[in-house]
Amino acid sequence: MAGIGLKLNRLFETNTISTNIIGYAYSTLSTLTPMLVVILDVILMEYFLRFDTLGFAQRELFSCTVLYVFIFSLLTTAPFNSVLSKYVSDVIYEDRYEDILPCFYLGLFMNVLLSSAVGIPFCWHEYFVGHVDIFYVFMGYCCYIGLVLVFYAMIYLSITKDYQKISMFFTIGMLVSFILSLALHYLAGWGISESMLFSMMTGFFVIAVLEIAVIKRYFVKNSNRYRPVLRYFRLYWPLIFANFLYFLGLYISNFVFWTTDMQLIVVDSFVCNQPYDMATCIAMFTNISGTVIFIARVEMQFHDRYKAYSESIIGGRGADIDTAQKEMFRSLSSELMSLVRIQFIITVVVSLIAFIVLPLWGITSLTMRIYPCLDVAFFIVFIMYAEIVFLYYYNDLSGAFLTSLTFCLVSFIGSIFATHLSELWYGIGFVVGAFAGWSVAYFRLRHIEKTLNAHIFCSGILLRTGIGPKPEAKVYEKGSLPVQANSNQT
Repeated sequence: MAGIGLKLNRLFETNTISTNIIGYAYSTLSTLTPMLVVILDVILMEYFLRFDTLGFAQRELFSCTVLYVFIFSLLTTAPFNSVLSKYVSDVIYEDRYEDILPCFYLGLFMNVLLSSAVGIPFCWHEYFVGHVDIFYVFMGYCCYIGLVLVFYAMIYLSITKDYQKISMFFTIGMLVSFILSLALHYLAGWGISESMLFSMMTGFFVIAVLEIAVIKRYFVKNSNRYRPVLRYFRLYWPLIFANFLYFLGLYISNFVFWTTDMQLIVVDSFVCNQPYDMATCIAMFTNISGTVIFIARVEMQFHDRYKAYSESIIGGRGADIDTAQKEMFRSLSSELMSLVRIQFIITVVVSLIAFIVLPLWGITSLTMRIYPCLDVAFFIVFIMYAEIVFLYYYNDLSGAFLTSLTFCLVSFIGSIFATHLSELWYGIGFVVGAFAGWSVAYFRLRHIEKTLNAHIFCSGILLRTGIGPKPEAKVYEKGSLPVQANSNQT
């Protein structure tokens, strides 16, 4: 994660108010621009195409289509992200750049196959049961696949540290989407929702094409070695479930509340819960700065300590290793505490503004009653995610898997229980799940701190493993070796 670290270090090294503001603005733009430009594109299209003039059914159909496109493209991409990121990082470290394209093609095939297996049955149901126009259904499916390609290609650009290119591609794609929507509606005479959905689909494919073009330019040679990629899925299967369960945990409380009496069913296919979904969205944006702060702090501080420790264990003295280890974990603890303190202040301030401003913008009182619990939950979730990243640093895949599993499972059970409470406590199940996941990650990190030397120096094997008769348990007996005669004796 040392991609934007050098730039941030240059910005923060003078330690003035202006450079601190510029540094946090730079890290914000580097990480949040893709999401912000998509939101801005939707808002501008709705305003200039007069989306509010549509009937309730058409507005909800478009909104639910976009909601499902984003949620399920993230979920179907999540199982591949961590494993493929590790594989590409390893081959880059070993200077085997010709193995990256096989990884890209195989991962792309598996990702599109899984996404299609999820999307096609739903689209058939939307067409035959919901009686939605076939062209609209097809546009929604293509929009979903386009976003899957975008999220998948972002894995490789993130590894190559091209954050600025990712932001630029999203800006270009959403600009094309906005201009195309105006042309389709005002020049070609298309309907409002059809123009918006087709334009978003086109914008996502523009972004995907630009990303893939850069990947093809970076990595030209192809070794056609696909089997090692499949071997990584077998060896590092906890990464698959850890990443998938984390993203599933983010939405599982929504899925639970989609089944309650507050649900809204659109064309007998889409199900949502508008007040709960809106409260979730607001709570996520209230705490999204935690991701920015974490990236900035880790890029600037912890990575250097981790690198110093890694270098010390290669031929370093025992005292140097102990010192580097203590400084590394001191930095880890300091970064987590700083993240909690800074994010707590930001969350309190933003929440206060939200309670004052959002009702003036038409946000219902029910949504604002659900919001506080979810606000707390996402505050804990982003702290938990920071701990998961630290677990990845120490190759504790089991710890990351247990953290995500606990978070997802407890959130699911807790949300079921919360459906029987008042609106103010609807998000309490998500809060408990986030805290449970955070606790697991915390104790795993403490365990790593206590047993790191054993993990680093005692994880190898002396004898090659295999299938066959078990050897004798006794390998040496004192005095059993024959005494060799001295060659100088006569």
